[in-house]
Amino acid sequence: MTGPPGQGADGRAAPGGDGEAQAGPVQVRGTVLSVRRVDAYHAMTVVAPGVAGRFRPGQFVAVAVGGPGTAMLLRRAFSIHSVRPDHGGTVEFVFAVTGAGTRWLSERRVRDTLDLAGPLGRPFPVPREPASCLLVGGGYGSAPLFALADRLRERRCGVDFLLGAATGERVFGALTARRTGRSATITTEDGSLGSRGLVTDVLAQLVHETRADVVYACGPMPMLRQVSVLGKRYGIPVQAAVEEAMACGTGVCMTCVLPVTGSDGITRMLRACTDGPVFRGEQVRWDDIGTIPFDAYGAPGWEPQASPPARPRAAGRPAGRNSHGC
Repeated sequence: MTGPPGQGADGRAAPGGDGEAQAGPVQVRGTVLSVRRVDAYHAMTVVAPGVAGRFRPGQFVAVAVGGPGTAMLLRRAFSIHSVRPDHGGTVEFVFAVTGAGTRWLSERRVRDTLDLAGPLGRPFPVPREPASCLLVGGGYGSAPLFALADRLRERRCGVDFLLGAATGERVFGALTARRTGRSATITTEDGSLGSRGLVTDVLAQLVHETRADVVYACGPMPMLRQVSVLGKRYGIPVQAAVEEAMACGTGVCMTCVLPVTGSDGITRMLRACTDGPVFRGEQVRWDDIGTIPFDAYGAPGWEPQASPPARPRAAGRPAGRNSHGC
């Protein structure tokens, strides 16, 4: 069984989304080319030709931290911000120092080597036809949206940005968004950059102003939930890249599962690292994340149920506005 274009029956984003074949991930030892501060964050560029050549926007890398003999056994997952052909292929990712692993990573210097695996996960599906795309990012969750924007423009799509964070220094990519986007709206909770408030405070207005056909979002889970609720209200597909804690990044440990209801009406516990990180926002059961719902496939006492009747299209949205393969 297959779901709508750009989506599987179980709610996962279809691989690639643009008809391009997807190569598997590789594990490499890459040389650090640069480490730079970007306001509150660090951006690290690593020479990794095998990863760069396979990358699609929305995918991530899993980086080993701590060095030889470390007690930090788990890799750290970071969305890929950009890839370039320099030195055979480089990968840049952005991170905040939040613990011992990222602190160790921030202390790396040029010519150090890192063990990384990637690209991992399912990428953002992109429209088959030109469409108006609104890209919504929270904090450094906006990092993967810029490679996506490049891919969308290649397909003659209009790209508008909506970025936000608690403070101005925590908004990632504001200048790039203003330089490359058809429009760029910035919000901060303290009003230090752009307008005061949350991205969700102005989202409905921007959906109307940009005549958005599809919304792409990456950032904190509460933000993704609100973006998905609004998208459902207006009948606009939302492609959400979730920020879920990942221990292995390859689907083995099952620590990053979340409940997703597929187009067949069945809720399954899907892995953010391999089934995602990109999901159709309206199909994620945001309020049940962290639990196994009683009606999820395989839960104790689960029994098949008849598919629910089709939901009517939200008022005010003309038919056909979702038919872009997203």
